[in-house]
Amino acid sequence: MHELPITQGILDLVVEHAGRAGAARVTDVHVVAGELSGVVDECIGFYWEIISRETIAAGACLHIRRVPLAFECRGCGARFAHEDGDFTCPTCGDASVRVASGDGVRVEAIDVEEVADAVTTGQNRAEET
Repeated sequence: MHELPITQGILDLVVEHAGRAGAARVTDVHVVAGELSGVVDECIGFYWEIISRETIAAGACLHIRRVPLAFECRGCGARFAHEDGDFTCPTCGDASVRVASGDGVRVEAIDVEEVADAVTTGQNRAEET
């Protein structure tokens, strides 16, 4: 159930930035979720459909891209993937590492329909009828 506050955070960020950009509506939201984040894509999508209603992001397609867990060696700076529970650096053998990626959730991009596009589209539809 921790997906609900995560999804709310995503929506708040999207609405804020789309509003600043003067967008008419949000069409797509691109999210990156790390392997270690613990979020379930289907739950994020479920909550998104519910809480985005009656916002500028209503009906926006949510795209979730998964990224694998990766580490960075504190000794030599090498980045490497986690393999079979081994946390030692394959370059220098140091066991002092930090998580470099794959542990969080972030919004990567927001696709919007600009106000001018919405006005033009509305005018074209009105002219066709």
